[in-house]
Order: sequence, then structure tokens, then C-alpha cells
Amino acid sequence: MVKRILFVCSGNIHRSPTAADMFKDRKGFEVKSAGTSIGAHNPVSAELVEWADKIFVMEEEHRKFIVQQFPEDAFKITVLDIEDDYYRDDPRLRAVLKEKLEPYFNY
Repeated sequence: MVKRILFVCSGNIHRSPTAADMFKDRKGFEVKSAGTSIGAHNPVSAELVEWADKIFVMEEEHRKFIVQQFPEDAFKITVLDIEDDYYRDDPRLRAVLKEKLEPYFNY
């Protein structure tokens, strides 16, 4: 069974797309990314939240945003505590994502 993973940050510009790119080719997983900001490239939607088996958000504010709109899906969310201090594909961001997410993807 394929696990569907949604990565969420604010603008869907740096953190969540980097995470999705890193894990998109993992066997047994489908990944997408989205953002909580009004101008996000791919905004969080009911369809995406429903689609996801697991949602990794970068900060607590992203968890609150999703729970406020979709309280029944709160159990899917894990906060990674990665602040908006990185650019897309920044090697430091990739290292932090790998450290925090590798255990999940290698269960």
C-alpha cells in the first residue's frame, strides 16, 4: 500500500517543495507539497488534506492552520519545527529534513 505524504510550509516555495523533491522517488510513497499563505503556489485544500495519510508541517502555525479548517484530520499532522530560514534545495535544509524524516521513510 502506498503512503501519501503532504509537506506543508507557508508559501510552498522553499521548505515543503524541497522535502517533496527529496522523497518523491521513495518506493511505497507518494508526496505532494502545499502552503498555508494566501499567495502559496499550491495552497492547502480539503482535497489535499483528505488525500494525505500523513502531513508533515514545518512549524506549529501550519498545524494550527490545518486543524482550524480540518479538525478531523489533526491526527495526521507532525510538526517538524523547521523555521523559514532556508532557500529551496539549501544543503542545510536538506540535511535537517533528512535527519527528521529519514526514520519515517525507512520504517
